[in-house]
Amino acid sequence: MIKLLLGCLLLLQVGVSSAETRDVGQYFFDQKLGDFKAELANAKSSGKTGVLLMFETEDCPFCYRMKQTVLNQSQVQDYFRSHFLIFNVDTRGAEPMVDFKGKNTTEKDFSAENRARATPTFIFYGLDGNQLTRLTGATKDAHEFMQFGHYVVDGGYKTTSFVKFKQANP
Repeated sequence: MIKLLLGCLLLLQVGVSSAETRDVGQYFFDQKLGDFKAELANAKSSGKTGVLLMFETEDCPFCYRMKQTVLNQSQVQDYFRSHFLIFNVDTRGAEPMVDFKGKNTTEKDFSAENRARATPTFIFYGLDGNQLTRLTGATKDAHEFMQFGHYVVDGGYKTTSFVKFKQANP
């Protein structure tokens, strides 16, 4: 019985390690210009669905877990990068930036204006700069994060909650 259990654990470990992982900074996030109004124009000209922002803090254990177990997955990176420009925002950051309306602000103030109090918070913005939907907190795994991506891209957020969307689209 113990040998069978150990064998199953080994197979699970091999299956998990065979998924391709890549650097989050290079393959998930786009390089930030600091001007989200200009990024909207880039998203439009690139045929994207919108802009995805991950509000985070350096010491957030849930942000770290998302980066190490979800956002580093190649299928997650490829799907989200094909539909969105993606940037991270430090909720405590003093870095100057321009918001979607062209107003000069800081990352910290922008985070407060967007009510990104808990981290991570993922906010999806349409090509008009208006918020489409948000996901507060970490997902349990890459599959659930992919479901949320489909929820946004397929327009499910317009008619139903994410919980109901997940139930209808396992």
